[in-house]
Amino acid sequence: MNDQITISELYIHPLKSAASVSVKKATLDNLGFENDRRWMLVDPDGNFLSQRQFPEMCLIKAHADDDMLSVSVPGQDAIKVSANKDKVMQVVVWGDSCRAYDVGEVASEYLSNFLKTACRMVCFPADEKRQVDLNYANPGDLTGFSDGFPLLIISRASLDDLNKHLDKPVSMTRFRPNIVVSGCEAYAEDDWKRIIVGGIEMQVVKPCSRCSIPSIDPKTAVRSLEPVKTLREYRMKDSKIYFGQNVIANSTGILEIGMPVEIC
Repeated sequence: MNDQITISELYIHPLKSAASVSVKKATLDNLGFENDRRWMLVDPDGNFLSQRQFPEMCLIKAHADDDMLSVSVPGQDAIKVSANKDKVMQVVVWGDSCRAYDVGEVASEYLSNFLKTACRMVCFPADEKRQVDLNYANPGDLTGFSDGFPLLIISRASLDDLNKHLDKPVSMTRFRPNIVVSGCEAYAEDDWKRIIVGGIEMQVVKPCSRCSIPSIDPKTAVRSLEPVKTLREYRMKDSKIYFGQNVIANSTGILEIGMPVEIC
């Protein structure tokens, strides 16, 4: 029954490609979850950096508090930084060019030293408009520094099914979802088109195609063949591996663990 499906986990990722943050409730604004992927690392040319090039980014911990971001890396004291709204630069995320606030030299030096590559931290301006792909969205559907969509949903049953195929189980955080649901069958989310949670209607718009990031252990930053190797055996379609669904919310509000999920 649909009323047995509930939210079981919620995650935000304040700094794109850094460690996931588990939360009990999350506020939805016009870009997705508040504080989710609003900060990002870029190279000197403004191109975004991710675990694809730098697996050790998963070891960076970031926590947002209003306009401040607390950042820590293994073996170093944490730093607190904020955006310099007077220093604007152009950055590129998967071919999308948008404005961003530079965060300054302290963050740049701290993270450049950790990653052993020149980088800068930037912050997404509240008034910036990054349109979601119109092949799957409507004009005015926006996102921040996410790969392309504001929200990602995965069922716990889907991960449980994957882990049955693996010698060593993997964690949900490898897949970097925002919303995890329980109470449905494995991969039930593949067939969902519209869901309602806490009175908020959401469109399930596109399966999430997977890169190499799930093969990086978020606790150690070590790459392996799994789980991508196994997913390739039974979750591949049109030469892409799919796991989870991209979602766009039609309104703002608050989601909490335990909320029922209605499938429409």
